[in-house]
Amino acid sequence: MKRRIQIVLLSSLLAVVLAGCRTDIVYSAFEDISTIGWHKDSVCQFNYPIEDTAATYQVLLYVRQTEMYPYQNMWLFVGHDGRQDTIEFYLANDRGEWLGNGKNGLLEMPVLYEEAWHYSAAGEHTITLQQGMREEALQGIVSVGVEVKKL
Repeated sequence: MKRRIQIVLLSSLLAVVLAGCRTDIVYSAFEDISTIGWHKDSVCQFNYPIEDTAATYQVLLYVRQTEMYPYQNMWLFVGHDGRQDTIEFYLANDRGEWLGNGKNGLLEMPVLYEEAWHYSAAGEHTITLQQGMREEALQGIVSVGVEVKKL
């Protein structure tokens, strides 16, 4: 009897752990930026499929930069299914300490773009990213990415 209780408890614990580790990532991709800099006219485009229009989604943008990035913040022009946004986020705090995660001089910063997004139509959707820093070729950015999660 004691063995049976242990097995049930262990099975329940395993089910809880596996449910907690479950991620519903629908799409995740990165696009590398040229080593000479992210040109102000360069647009990174991400196309991804959405099948479940009844679901709620979270959209995250990612910026990977080196410690050579010259600014505390960053402006991005974001196109999402025909809608255009300009967003600002911080890569460093007021003391100049980087906020992203990383090591060996490469940092990754996730930026919440849409917390609870509903797609009105199934099929392919598009997100575009363009730097909005008014530099001809923005230095220190290695890649940018998009992640879409079903909530």
